[in-house]
Amino acid sequence: MTPTRDAAWRLLTEYTTNDRLLKHGLAVEAAVRGYAREFGEDEEAWGIVALLHDFDYEQWPSAEDHPYRGCEILKELGYPDYMMRAILSHAEYTGVARESRLEHTLFACDEMAGFVTAAALVRPSRSVCDLEAKSVRRRMKDKAFARAVPREDLKQGAEEIGLSLDEHITNVIRFMRPAAEALGLKGSL
Repeated sequence: MTPTRDAAWRLLTEYTTNDRLLKHGLAVEAAVRGYAREFGEDEEAWGIVALLHDFDYEQWPSAEDHPYRGCEILKELGYPDYMMRAILSHAEYTGVARESRLEHTLFACDEMAGFVTAAALVRPSRSVCDLEAKSVRRRMKDKAFARAVPREDLKQGAEEIGLSLDEHITNVIRFMRPAAEALGLKGSL
């Protein structure tokens, strides 16, 4: 089976109705696709993995089920093993070690896209279009801000793809900007 972005979107929206989770999938997709372009990788395939990485989360949010249930569904649908492995590897608790560039990139972009989203939404403009890395770094120092996001994961993600934290933040912001409207991050700009 050769998965398509349209089929992945249909699958995501079949299992996910929460707008915030849908936008998270789109944000991670934008970031991972951006890195695929930078790395000369298959942008379509990487984007599909990113779009689907949490598609089962709304229905099965527990560590016992997510992302295992989603990967079972993907397997039944004939998705390639490397896609399921990447999805499994994005959650530390699965015990699936990240090995491929895609796996490292998905991990690096998952929490960072969420954190960048949160940082954009507290700006007066409510936009990612005028967000800068220094603002995100400042928010990282505030333990009360987006407290569910482990700061160590943000740092580790950048390390795993061989970038400084500032470079990674800048890239994720840059990759998310073209999707700002779909992400609800165009704000007043």
